[in-house]
Amino acid sequence: MKRGLILMVCLLLGRLASAQQDAQFSQYMFNGIYINPAYAGYKEVLNLHGYYRAQWTGVEGAPRSFSIAGDGVINDGNVGLALQIASDKLGAQSTQSVYASYAYRIRMNEDGTARLAFGISGGLVQLGINGALLSTQDPELDMPGGTQSTVVPDARAGVFYADERFYAGFSVDNLLSPHMNKERYIYIPQPRPHYYFTAGMLFPISEQIQFKPSFLLKDDRGGPTSLDLNAFILFQDKIWLGGSYRSRVDLYSKDYLQKTLMNRNAAVAAVEIFPTPNLRVGYAYDFSIGPLETYSHGSHELSIGFTFPPAGEWGKKDYRVGCPKVF
Repeated sequence: MKRGLILMVCLLLGRLASAQQDAQFSQYMFNGIYINPAYAGYKEVLNLHGYYRAQWTGVEGAPRSFSIAGDGVINDGNVGLALQIASDKLGAQSTQSVYASYAYRIRMNEDGTARLAFGISGGLVQLGINGALLSTQDPELDMPGGTQSTVVPDARAGVFYADERFYAGFSVDNLLSPHMNKERYIYIPQPRPHYYFTAGMLFPISEQIQFKPSFLLKDDRGGPTSLDLNAFILFQDKIWLGGSYRSRVDLYSKDYLQKTLMNRNAAVAAVEIFPTPNLRVGYAYDFSIGPLETYSHGSHELSIGFTFPPAGEWGKKDYRVGCPKVF
């Protein structure tokens, strides 16, 4: 039953070319490059970050996602560069991608602690589906034999503003990949553009404690609009504790969606630890509170980040909450 549920979802996505959500992750607020190319160079040092996510554990064929990214700056911090490699698998469907990002970062004050960045990414995406994992109860349905795959170019774009206490960004991805050969690869789910709008602030409560609320709004003009509400407490610049609530929101009419869709999706508990000023280790657990609540054992997500200050500056600057101190 569980296996059939996942595989039929994949089959329907491919046959009907309906909405295709990007890989879900819960620790995007600690490296914005995953949702916005204009984030490249934000920390103004070489920054490496990776994560692995096992979603809906206990459900066979559930999503498994992995990504690693690196970014830094050139031209006195006025240009950000990034490279990201990612892999995502859902049932019979698989996606691998590589993107290179460029961000032009405009100083909004004299010391450069406030920046407005415009970013763009270009890359390649391999889309595939394994026909051996698909099954159907319709004997007249022509199932694909073996694995179908195609490589398509893609692009992303975004804008991002940040100062010492506030950040906001808007981005869109899958600008080119939806134009794949749909006649030849009818079983491969067609990507579609996703739109991300995020913002957050950092409030000092005391010398040792800071509070960071934020949100992420995601929409693909095909599936439900998703809203993440996040809240974290930072203790002594060493530990982040907090969580998120993810739900569906109705911003505009989507008559094509099922009327029985639930608004609630997941609650997230997360912890981020900084063993050293340059190293961050994070873990997030998603509690399923939607339709998969009785089937799934939740989702697990691990992440790690490391910053490399310029030669001669090791130990002279604290990068634990970003520079400026928002991420």
